[in-house]
Amino acid sequence: MQKPLILVTNDDGITAPGIRRLVEFMNEIGDVVVVAPNSPQSGKGHAITINSTLTYEEINLDGPQKDFSLSGTPVDCVKFALDKVLTRKPDLVVSGINHGANSSINVIYSGTMSAAVEAGVEGLQAIGFSLLDFSWDADFLPAKKYIQDIVRKVLENPMPKGIVLNVNIPKLPENEIKGIKVCKQADAKWEESFDERINPHGKKYYWLTGYFNNMDHSENADETALSKGYISIVPVKFDLTAHEYLEKLSHVMTF
Repeated sequence: MQKPLILVTNDDGITAPGIRRLVEFMNEIGDVVVVAPNSPQSGKGHAITINSTLTYEEINLDGPQKDFSLSGTPVDCVKFALDKVLTRKPDLVVSGINHGANSSINVIYSGTMSAAVEAGVEGLQAIGFSLLDFSWDADFLPAKKYIQDIVRKVLENPMPKGIVLNVNIPKLPENEIKGIKVCKQADAKWEESFDERINPHGKKYYWLTGYFNNMDHSENADETALSKGYISIVPVKFDLTAHEYLEKLSHVMTF
């Protein structure tokens, strides 16, 4: 039987430890092609490159996979891979493993998840993986079994068109991870401010600061699951329509 074709990307850059581990894990499941940014692209969300050109090159990294470095965003990487690199549609697109959480509201800022969502726009199965550890030296091995199990489940049980998975993994040893929970996105947000500073030339500049405010402690929220040592899985779709408000709005907007 033909092995599944798996496209791997991320937002931390093609040489980031997280994606190298993900590639390693995926090589045990299918044929892997990597198309990832040539530099960190965190927080780029669903940005695409339209005002400058893109370049790419194949690079030699460890493993049997093909690795391509692109001078663009994570979404660019998915679009470019489908149009210029792959000879057939991938059976699965995986993004990550991100250094840091993409749970709750972080999903809308995340380049990692936007790559997965872009794959969903193209009708592909996709998963974004994130570890709750921002360290460059983060240990991704405790999550290996769970990541591979989730990937195999998706390959065996395809999701409806347009739905992708947002998977977040607590920073714990493997024997302390309690399992996996399917969750909703927690109601949380960043309370932000811009710290004003003065550079050596006397000119003002600003640095974004803030704290994470979780207002949702319900049992089925992703933040709750993660705080209790579970891996959270949130099904995500790109249709942003507020369907529950359509009927009421149609009455309000009667002229």
